[in-house]
Amino acid sequence: MLFSSITFLYVFLPFTILLYFFVPQKGRNFVLLVMSLLFYAWGEPVYVLLMLAQIVISYVLLWFVDRFRGKRAAGIFYILSVLLPFAALFYFKYFQFFMDVVFGIKTKTIALPIGISFYTFQIVSYCVDVYRGRVARQKNLVTYAAYVTLFPQLVAGPIVRYSEIERTLTKGIDFSAFHENFERGVVRFAVGLGKKVLIANVIGEFVAEVAALGTRDLVLSWAYAVAVSLQIYFDFSGYSDMAIGLGGILGFSFPENFRYPFISGSVTEFWRRWHITLGAWFRDYVYIPMGGNRVCMPRWILNILVVWLFTGLWHGAGWNFITWGLLFAALLVVEKGAGRVFAGRKSTAGSIDGKRFSKKNLTGAAAGILKHGYVVFVILVSFLIFHNDSLADAFSDIQSLFAQGSRIAQDAGSVERAVFAYVLRNRIVILCIGLIGSTPLPFWLWTKLRERLLTCRIGDRAVHVLMGLMVLGLMVLCTAYLIDGSFNPFLYFRF
Repeated sequence: MLFSSITFLYVFLPFTILLYFFVPQKGRNFVLLVMSLLFYAWGEPVYVLLMLAQIVISYVLLWFVDRFRGKRAAGIFYILSVLLPFAALFYFKYFQFFMDVVFGIKTKTIALPIGISFYTFQIVSYCVDVYRGRVARQKNLVTYAAYVTLFPQLVAGPIVRYSEIERTLTKGIDFSAFHENFERGVVRFAVGLGKKVLIANVIGEFVAEVAALGTRDLVLSWAYAVAVSLQIYFDFSGYSDMAIGLGGILGFSFPENFRYPFISGSVTEFWRRWHITLGAWFRDYVYIPMGGNRVCMPRWILNILVVWLFTGLWHGAGWNFITWGLLFAALLVVEKGAGRVFAGRKSTAGSIDGKRFSKKNLTGAAAGILKHGYVVFVILVSFLIFHNDSLADAFSDIQSLFAQGSRIAQDAGSVERAVFAYVLRNRIVILCIGLIGSTPLPFWLWTKLRERLLTCRIGDRAVHVLMGLMVLGLMVLCTAYLIDGSFNPFLYFRF
């Protein structure tokens, strides 16, 4: 079931909220579990059994871990609790690719369970944290199952750790801040829905139109690259906003997943702003256990390569995803490696990290423009690799950015040029909206307006009225688009 569907918006969600708050606190986790299973079974009626089996198995194995704590058997059960979810993930997501690449054996296509990458990482993080004593084992199976299956973030993240929502699951909603959190949740959900339906879907239509042309000119090639990146960003960040908003409505506080990644001044900063919970998961459960940056340079480079190889594979079993991950690994090694080298050299001014080193050589506004231009170019190229199903198609799209390759209409006639101009002109407004919406400018303007309104005598009431009108307007527009349109994909369902 999609968040951006009429069924979810006007049937499933209202009924779930009413039922959730109608039952006593002791029954709310059960309501969450049942409704989350219904939400998942709507699109995966068979694989819901796989998810339930993984929940029960990990619950039992952790019971044995606690039962034999301090003994060798506890370590064995812990290893099983981590390996079995990954084994299921490997079979459904990577087995076919592995057999084809390693042994050259073509196997029958295996359907990928929706959201398996997300809930596998949540189960594994919980098992690791319980074994290491970071959180207490949840003895109530319903509560544990509600954590894993929690429908707002079940199929698309953010990746939520048990410790981040343990209090609400075990002690209930904090009603002292409930009204404020509920209101923020509604606004956040509406904004996320607008990003998904009104921006990502419309830009996605432009992407599909350009791809269907077969050929394009240089300007349209760059517009296409920008559109691909914006579609992926608004599609995924919109879903994350909706998940965080739904969490707030139900009394949970989910971690942020995006913080305006396109304003980054380096690739390192980009990955502190993009899919934050995934990066934090790999940092805490892979990178740091391998030694992080507290090792010699060759081992540190290996750590980076391993983490980003896994990051690429997490998104999909394909050479495009592997290349995408290793591309960022190479760029991060260069950026962070320069910082490590210069940090180790003493000067009269003290240690110099990568950021200060770049400012020393290219000062002022020029340095900022060059750094940002470099990051934007890397993002555009990387998401062309990410977006395509094959490296050959990705390479053709990248070539077209330089007026090369089969994508470029070298001898375009007047009719073709007119078509290219028409397609771009027809979508230029939504591309501009997307570019502006990917920066902090809209939020900054709203903050300034809110501050100005709050200085008035009825400012607080005016703010609430404006927020209500905004939510109502977004819901009406999104509903109209969903009823009238048929283009409503969700890119991250394949992960």
